[in-house]
Amino acid sequence: MSQIRVLLVGAGGREHALGEALHRSEAQLYVAAPTVNPGLKRRATEYFNVSVEDGASITARARQVGAQLAVLGPDAAVASGVGDTLRAAGIPTVGPGREAAQIESSKAFAREFLARNGIQETPRFRIVRSAGDVEAAMADFGDTPLVVKPSGLTGGKGVLVAGVDFASTEEGRKLAKDLLQSTGQPVVLEERLEGEEFSLMAFVDGARVYPMPLVKDYKRALDGDLGGNTGGMGSFSTRDHLLPYVTASDRDQAVSVMERTVSAMRKEGLDYRGVLYGGFMATAHGPVLLEYNARFGDPEALNVLTVYDGTDFAPLLLSLAEGHLRTTFLQFRRRATVVKYLAPPGYGASPSPGGTLTVDEATLARNAITLYYGSVTPGPKPGTVVMGTSRAIALVGEASSLREALGRVEEGLASVRGDYAMRRDIATAIDLKKRTTHMESLRGGTRAKAPGKAENHTRSGPQPPQVFG
Repeated sequence: MSQIRVLLVGAGGREHALGEALHRSEAQLYVAAPTVNPGLKRRATEYFNVSVEDGASITARARQVGAQLAVLGPDAAVASGVGDTLRAAGIPTVGPGREAAQIESSKAFAREFLARNGIQETPRFRIVRSAGDVEAAMADFGDTPLVVKPSGLTGGKGVLVAGVDFASTEEGRKLAKDLLQSTGQPVVLEERLEGEEFSLMAFVDGARVYPMPLVKDYKRALDGDLGGNTGGMGSFSTRDHLLPYVTASDRDQAVSVMERTVSAMRKEGLDYRGVLYGGFMATAHGPVLLEYNARFGDPEALNVLTVYDGTDFAPLLLSLAEGHLRTTFLQFRRRATVVKYLAPPGYGASPSPGGTLTVDEATLARNAITLYYGSVTPGPKPGTVVMGTSRAIALVGEASSLREALGRVEEGLASVRGDYAMRRDIATAIDLKKRTTHMESLRGGTRAKAPGKAENHTRSGPQPPQVFG
C-alpha cells in the first residue's frame, strides 16, 4: 500500500503514542491541536493550530492536505462530533460520531442505554435530575456506600467515592446536589463495589469487536491509591495480555459485554467506528462494567501501542474507519510494559505548572526506554521542556517480564532532571501481591481489606440495572 496521509487530532501523550505508531507505518502525518507536542512536531509534515472541538476547521485542514484518514485522540474531539463532520466530507475517521460517543460523554445516557438493552453487568445505580431525586435515591440505597458521578466528561477525574472523596452519606448527598446545580446535568449514583479494576480496549469497525491486551491503570495521584483522581499516573500490561488478578474467563466475559454493547448500538442505529474502552472491575462473581470511554485510554494507549507488532498501523486504522478491519494486521507482541507519568508537583490536587524538565532523549533511546510527551512546551534550552498543568512526560519500559520492564523505567528516571510528581508503587511486587491476594480472598468467599480505598466496594457481582428518575 502507498503512503497514507493521516490527520491526527490532539497533542497529549496518547496522541504522541498514536503518532509514533503511525510514523512506524510510514504514514504521512499531519497534526491538528491547540498546543505543540514536541514529539509530534518532529514527526508531522505540517502542524495546525486548531481547537480539537472545531470540526469545521479540522475538516478544512484535512481537505487541504488531502488526508485519506483522520484519527481522533481526545474525548472532547469525539464528544463534540468532529467525526460526524469529517465523515460528511468523505474522510474515513477513527472515532465515533456525537450520538454514539454519548456512551462516554453522558453517563446517564450510557446507563439507560445498557439497561434498556439488557446488559446487566453494571453496578446498581440511580440517575438523579433534581434534589428530590437525590433524596429518594439516598433513601433507596440506605446504608450502601455510594459513588457519585457527574454525567458529563471529566477527563477521568470526576468520580467521587465514598470513604475516599467523602466520608458520610450526608456528605455524598450534598455533593450530588452541588453537582446537579453546578453542571446543570444529571448525576449518576452507584453502589460502591469491591474488587480490582482493569481496562479493556478494543477496535470496533461498526459491527465487530477486536480486543487489545488488558491494562491496569493507576488513577489516584499518590501511592497506595490515595490522593485525588487524575487522568492516570501510570499503568502496566503483562506478557500474556491478561493481568495477575484477571483470569482468561474474566477477560472473555468483559469482551462479551462489549460485543453486546456494539450489537445494541447497531440495533439502535448508532455507527461506532473507533476504539471502545471498557473500564471494568473484577469481582467475586465476574467482571462488572464501571464505564465506557469512546477512544484510546491515556495512559493505556501507551502500553498497547508500544507493543503493537508491525509496520501496518495506518492501514489497520484505515480499514477500521472504512468498516472492515483487517485482522491480519492485528498483532501485539507477547511482552510486558510499564508506564510511569511525570507530572507537575501537586498534580491531582493543585498542580504547579511552569517547572522545567531536562530530558536526555539519546540515553533513553540507547537503553530502549520509550518516551512520550504530554502537557509540555519547548523549554528555554535544547533538551528541556516546560510543564503545563497536566501529565508532562511518560516513560515506557518493555521487556519479557513485568519486573524487567519496571526496572527499565526506573533506570530511565535518571535521564530526566527536574522537580516532578510521580507514583512509586506502579507495578511493584508489593502492589501486585496486594491486588492478587485481594482477588483470591474475594473469589474464595472471604472478605478482605482492599489494597486501596478507592477500590474497596461493597457488592461483589452484577445485578439487574435499575434506574431512578
